[in-house]
Amino acid sequence: MTTAPTTGTTDQERTELLGTLARHRYFLRFTVAGLTDEQAATRTTVSALTLSGLIKHVADMEQSWVDFIEQGAAAFEAAAAEWSSDPAEQDWGARFRLAPGQTLAGILEEYEQVARRTEQVIRDLPDLDADHPLPEAPWFEPGAHWSARRVMLHLLAETSQHAGHADIIRESLDGQKTMG
Repeated sequence: MTTAPTTGTTDQERTELLGTLARHRYFLRFTVAGLTDEQAATRTTVSALTLSGLIKHVADMEQSWVDFIEQGAAAFEAAAAEWSSDPAEQDWGARFRLAPGQTLAGILEEYEQVARRTEQVIRDLPDLDADHPLPEAPWFEPGAHWSARRVMLHLLAETSQHAGHADIIRESLDGQKTMG
């Protein structure tokens, strides 16, 4: 991990980033309040997305990016090894569905554990400017590095985007809205 010259990462900056992420996590979790496993796994739009699948995906995504903060691109190598090199054999949708035996309550608990870890890692990190090169992938700019701060901004964007998806799915399911 390389560390850029300190630019003044403050406790206030960490608190604001973590607080904003917590707020968007709340909106996402709120979309499943009072639902059964079956309801949370119901498709309500033409999209294959479900409420439980979105929460599973966001928890997995956050965990992977926090692993990246700590380990660099090597954090993604283990995940990549789980997938076949043959694109025809890859089931990317599985990351958005509950596996047999998984429950909404279990996914929510896992998400809470991921959130606690994220908070601890960010609070303990000496500097949010610490960065790593991104792994080689068609969706990343070649040679790019992301700092812990950039990862946090990405987590905020992903979580808020998927909270919006979840709000649409919940409203389609039973008319409930996160806000409004």
